[in-house]
Amino acid sequence: MTAFISSVFGVLEILILIAIGYFLTARGWFNDHSSKIIAKVVTQVALPAYMIVTIASKFTAPMLLRLLPDLFFPVLSMMILFALSFLVCYLLKVPHARKGTFKSMFFNSNTVFIGLPVNLALFGPSSLPYVLVYYMANTTIFWTIGVYLIQGDGPRPAKFDLKKALGKVFSPPLLGFMLGIVLVLLKIKLPTFLMADLTYIGALTVPGSMFFIGIALHQAGWGKLRISKEALGIFSGRFLFAPLLMTALVAFAPVPTLMKQIFILQSCMPVMTNAPVVAKLYDADSDYAAIMVTETTLLSMIVIPIVMTCIQFIH
Repeated sequence: MTAFISSVFGVLEILILIAIGYFLTARGWFNDHSSKIIAKVVTQVALPAYMIVTIASKFTAPMLLRLLPDLFFPVLSMMILFALSFLVCYLLKVPHARKGTFKSMFFNSNTVFIGLPVNLALFGPSSLPYVLVYYMANTTIFWTIGVYLIQGDGPRPAKFDLKKALGKVFSPPLLGFMLGIVLVLLKIKLPTFLMADLTYIGALTVPGSMFFIGIALHQAGWGKLRISKEALGIFSGRFLFAPLLMTALVAFAPVPTLMKQIFILQSCMPVMTNAPVVAKLYDADSDYAAIMVTETTLLSMIVIPIVMTCIQFIH
């Protein structure tokens, strides 16, 4: 019961920030342009700074070197979910113009805008390395397989662009993570004033992410939300199959309990906010993707305390 109450309060922290973003958008303070700016500030400035400060100040070389083999779990989990998405897509008779987008949303998680703030609220800074390991796997798979699937829903033939994919995979947050690792491995200490600046900038990550989600929820509009069979299919992938599968993979693995808990929690995050952006870029059904982002984000606020309570029994 204590774990449930703690997770509810953790989610409540997130919900209040989302509500502020939503309210300010309703008042006209934020718009689509504001949303894009906040997303850029968070992903390209604040989050990389947060990565550098946290990795460089809280972790040692042996701790970081032990993380790399842990990529196996999220990669294997998403590959199994990817295969399962074909079966679910077939059973639900998803329209051809949405099949790729459906599959992509089925097995990819929102590891940054929701996953990172939630884990920091519930587990603190010690969760960051495991969050980032999942982020590395999730980002790589989304910008390769996920984007290829969404592209296939558009009017033009799908093709894989290695250069663009690498550019998205090696994003500022990942580069910040890598720089933090280099500083730790080489035992380099940044000047105090620089660490202080990076700390201030990194503190924008959580509120900025939540404001972004609040803006997105307001822009989506409540009138468009529908519980369709396709929505139930996405819900099953994000909130049922993903956490159950990850639990089966890590339950008896000789890895830290905290890693198990964070991987399970990360696996059941809502649909990636990048999905509608990519769908719009390739003339796929971006409205459908945006609605699924909104619905899964709202539902995740209920699912997270339940999952958080269950993972307390994982050892």
